[in-house]
Amino acid sequence: MNTLKNGSALVLATLLLAACSDNDDDPVVDNPPPSQPAPGLPQLSPAVGATLVSCTDLATRINYPEAVITSATSVAAGTLTIAGKPVAQHCLVTGQLARRTSPVDAQAYALGFEMRLPTNWNGRFFYQANGGVDGSVVTATGPVGGGGPLENALNLGFAVISSDAGHQAPTPFFGIDPQARLDYGYQAVGKLTPMAKNIIQTAYGKGPDRSYIGGCSNGGRHAMVAAARYAEQYDGFLVGNPGYRLPLAAIANIAGGKTYASLASTPSDLTTGFTQAERALVSNAVLGKCDALDGSADGLVQDTGACQKAFDLNRDVPTCTGARDGTCLSADQKTKIAGLFSGAKTESGATIYTSFPYDAGLATAGWASWKFGAPIDRDSGAVAFIWSVPPEDRATFNGRDFVLNANLDQLLARINATSATYPENALSFMVPPNTSNLGTLKNRGAKMLVYHGTSDPIFSSDDTTNWYESLRAANGGDAANFARFFRVPGMNHCSGGPATDQFDMLTPLVNWVERGQAPDSVTASARGAGNAGGVNADVPAGWAANRTRPLCAYPKVARYKGSGSIEDAANFSCQ
Repeated sequence: MNTLKNGSALVLATLLLAACSDNDDDPVVDNPPPSQPAPGLPQLSPAVGATLVSCTDLATRINYPEAVITSATSVAAGTLTIAGKPVAQHCLVTGQLARRTSPVDAQAYALGFEMRLPTNWNGRFFYQANGGVDGSVVTATGPVGGGGPLENALNLGFAVISSDAGHQAPTPFFGIDPQARLDYGYQAVGKLTPMAKNIIQTAYGKGPDRSYIGGCSNGGRHAMVAAARYAEQYDGFLVGNPGYRLPLAAIANIAGGKTYASLASTPSDLTTGFTQAERALVSNAVLGKCDALDGSADGLVQDTGACQKAFDLNRDVPTCTGARDGTCLSADQKTKIAGLFSGAKTESGATIYTSFPYDAGLATAGWASWKFGAPIDRDSGAVAFIWSVPPEDRATFNGRDFVLNANLDQLLARINATSATYPENALSFMVPPNTSNLGTLKNRGAKMLVYHGTSDPIFSSDDTTNWYESLRAANGGDAANFARFFRVPGMNHCSGGPATDQFDMLTPLVNWVERGQAPDSVTASARGAGNAGGVNADVPAGWAANRTRPLCAYPKVARYKGSGSIEDAANFSCQ
């Protein structure tokens, strides 16, 4: 499904071709001829499928230490649908691992999970890494990337697990318990992975031949952490818009909240510090300077690097000489907003996180939600309870007061602190250790695909770009034989924005891991009117509903060939 040109018709054709191939056990891969592995790196063999014999008695047959299986139920084909397509028959297993009562907050904890095991299994396992602060077991279908997915890992034949990462509510208060912090940070994946493989062994009489982990946002962070900590457990890592330095990004967003509050014309409404009209003004100015740098004025900034050099907020956006009316920015706005884009700083001048690229997606509702709502509604609680040592007092906590009165230097100190109760600090349990050292992953033949929207307002694509550059530097200047990075122009946080945000990264990842076919590009589609995966409200009215673009492996960018429809990916090449 990584070719979405001309909408879902070619998707259906691709799936039909796969179904008619000689390899009936492998609906994921179109059975291409295997390529030669990268020099010096092992080539992993393709997975071999099996059939689930029985679901009804599976709960009684699973025997894993500290695992409590609560149910095993057969789910008929079509009970679940994604993009109007019925999900195939499978077995739903639910349970908990490592039940306990906290000695710190006296609350009950466990690693809650569900596994969905297809009747016709392709021999692969997918760990669905969830986003946010976790805390709920979402439907384990397995994301393939982007917004409005047309396919899912479960329907492709994967056995899929989803978990709550060790706490049973999507609120930050679990952070009062030190073990729950560690489970959320990295240990849930380490504990659930061998259990899931044991359940697969019990269900099919064999363990998975190939294992994959993937997610977006915090799920992308989970996958990056797994690449560093559990590389021997997985063969493929699918990393979307990763908040891999999540505590720092949250504090930077709190700094942004304080800044927008200082600019707000209505003190109680942060959006009035940088209004929708003003954000559209800046977005249009960015397009005016950067849109045509890739050879086509099409509403997409493909060459992000060149754009940051071409665009200057102070020069290219009018400065108000009177009242703010949406046609200009005040001098104070320009100074403070430019400071956030270049990288928020503490009161002492220390850089908190990283820069953000100027891009075309600033005027969207998704961008506004993260910049103006999240500092108070999400980041405040996460910093206060999950990452700070000591955590705040839950009884007296107020998110707005916490943000607007925050001392940023003190927040940084608290996420770096430890104590007898909290012996591991936030940057230790949240951030992948040795982020540019992925030697175990590389040397065993595993592969990693990373994507990030350039209009992401909470986790900057600049941060992921900087990470990938460090990975390249640690590997002689080129990491493309085991890890590839794709920037998604215009895409907000994991989806949305004026972007071609519908794509499948899982299929090319499988082809790379098991067939040696490294993806130079992945075709992505806009989600205009009639899209089966759901319409993206941010798609500009002037775009074709099914516009396609190649997402190019960094550092290449998509450039117009000079002729043909600008709605068709075939008329762009990665250069």
